[in-house]
Amino acid sequence: MLRPSLKARGPSVVEPAIQVRDLKKAYGHLEAVRGVDFEVSVGEVFAMLGPNGAGKTTIVEILEGYRTRDGGEVVVLGEDPQNGGAALKRRIGIVLQSTGVEPYLTVAEIIEQFRGFYPHPRPLGEIIEVVGLEEKRSARVKTLSGGQQRRLDVAIGLAGDPELLFLDEPTTGFDPAARRDAWHMITNLKALGKTVFLTTHYMDEAQSLADRVAIIVDGRIVASGPPEMLTAERQTRIRFKRLADDSLPEGLEGDVARTGEWVEIQSADSTHSLHVLTGWALDRKETLENLTVTRPSLEEVYLELTRGAEKEGATP
Repeated sequence: MLRPSLKARGPSVVEPAIQVRDLKKAYGHLEAVRGVDFEVSVGEVFAMLGPNGAGKTTIVEILEGYRTRDGGEVVVLGEDPQNGGAALKRRIGIVLQSTGVEPYLTVAEIIEQFRGFYPHPRPLGEIIEVVGLEEKRSARVKTLSGGQQRRLDVAIGLAGDPELLFLDEPTTGFDPAARRDAWHMITNLKALGKTVFLTTHYMDEAQSLADRVAIIVDGRIVASGPPEMLTAERQTRIRFKRLADDSLPEGLEGDVARTGEWVEIQSADSTHSLHVLTGWALDRKETLENLTVTRPSLEEVYLELTRGAEKEGATP
């Protein structure tokens, strides 16, 4: 059983920022969350990924304390968010997909306004520096670009100096340059020791930023772990141009496909396959043109696990 009051067992022991066991939530006959288990460590960036209707929003709202659960156990920063009250909420920052603020106030004035809601806010200058808005400190909100407004949203979430920050689709609609700036900002948050719970539809974003990811489909987590572990568990792809006689060596393990002028080999043991393939080519004095060896990306793993699960407009 999870413990609502978590105590360190020694100086080297740090309890998770979030602990979830057998979490369940239904809306009538629809089971939105069906027995979910996961943990988020202090100071890590954790990404939850899944198609529309998979249960992400429901889980996040339960963690934030804004939705009740039907079953299971949840501990956030040592407390049950269902009963945590204002004291717990002051330790949490929430950045929604959009935040409505007074457009005629300056960046500094908006942040200062929200700092006033907390007993121990983070210093104004530090907040502005972390989100990269130093040059826009005195600019009015209405003059900010979309990316700059999103940074202001994060600044508002940081006003109370939270231990845990929820980021909901932080770069939706950004151009590539603005997305990279936002990624740098999230890296800054981690450097401050913040725990970040990230939801995103951009797989490259999760692969670049997250220490661990969880992929949820139909209310259940179907895969979790560091992005590099999830991709390493899949077969490696070896690709090169077909030889004139279209031959391949004996003992080559893996699934072989010939498409157009290319040969593609899906191999669970890429070291062995490459050894056999290159040794054979050297013996024949052949050149394997455009030889590449790649692992599946997190996006490919995600698509494999969620294929057919998209439910546009479904209950969160």
